Amino acid sequence: MKKVLVATAAVLSMSVIAVPAFAEAKKGEKIDAKAKFDQHCVACHPKGGNIIKPSKGLGKKDLAANGIKTEKDIVAKMRNPGPGMTKFDAKAVPDAEANAIAKYILATYK
Repeated sequence: MKKVLVATAAVLSMSVIAVPAFAEAKKGEKIDAKAKFDQHCVACHPKGGNIIKPSKGLGKKDLAANGIKTEKDIVAKMRNPGPGMTKFDAKAVPDAEANAIAKYILATYK
């Protein structure tokens, strides 16, 4: 029961954080992918893990086991995640930021 309450609180807190729209980086401006990951993802994915569903971490093996192998797959999962994960549409995380986060995940969590 305690795990369910903690998971519910985490999901609710992330949905409140993720709702506001964030300005897209100006054309040619470099995106700090780690900062964007920390802003949008780290609360549920500390150190590339997953506090809600441990089998859905961000390491290469976990991603592959869940059918995620490319940056495009990660962005698709951000846009339409399924139960337990906040949906990050293009207003919440613009395409350039989503792609930067996906590259960061693949480069960082092996």
